[in-house]
Amino acid sequence: MVDTTRFSGRVAVVTGGAAGIGLSVATRIVAEGGKVAIWDRDPAAIAAATTTLGANSLGVPLDVSDWDSVDAAAKATVAAFGGIDILVASAGITGPNTNTWSYPVEEWRKVIDVNLNGVFYCDKAVVPYMLEKDYGRIVNIASIAGKEGNPNAPAYSASKAGVIGLTKSLGKELAKNKITVNCVTPAAVRTAIFDQMTQAHIDFMLSKIPMGRFGQIEEVGALICWLASEECSFTTGGVFDVSGGRATY
Repeated sequence: MVDTTRFSGRVAVVTGGAAGIGLSVATRIVAEGGKVAIWDRDPAAIAAATTTLGANSLGVPLDVSDWDSVDAAAKATVAAFGGIDILVASAGITGPNTNTWSYPVEEWRKVIDVNLNGVFYCDKAVVPYMLEKDYGRIVNIASIAGKEGNPNAPAYSASKAGVIGLTKSLGKELAKNKITVNCVTPAAVRTAIFDQMTQAHIDFMLSKIPMGRFGQIEEVGALICWLASEECSFTTGGVFDVSGGRATY
């Protein structure tokens, strides 16, 4: 049964919220009484998502790898909804699948800019608004690759390891401000991001999951929404696996 009041009165920002895990989370937050700002780079997908989500949603086109764009998105969200209580930072890219010594330098920079710098910018932008309320929930989306390191995905693995470190640092900094900061480390979940990967890499990821299947968007979203809720009140700087048994620590 859906709790239609769990996010009542709360304003959430979901980056990459126009598709995949982000859209699943945004849909659930609205269904449970909250308002959601969809921060995404695809205007058409944003329009489709906000049309589906209705009046309690706002679409904000942005580039998470650009600080000025992120800062402007935060200001636009606050102007429209009056504040920011929740951030789910799920925007990300995979980059090419090749070994470290062959990895194109520009592709490395692009992955780090989106996956790590982008999360830093979004965290940085929303924290002052949460401090004003002395309340907040930040959920950064990392990956099991950030804990184990996937071969032929060095930039992705390094960026997600960085997200884990950032989450732990920020969680400690805000621990006395009623603002929790946690991250989720999914194993592979079949979304449009698979289109950026080779079939060999997809097969490798599946082979590492003891359950023998990919995760479902809704399974990851359920955990994210708990971490984004008031119930998550004594956990910060944490790393939560949704890995089908792959995680070893």
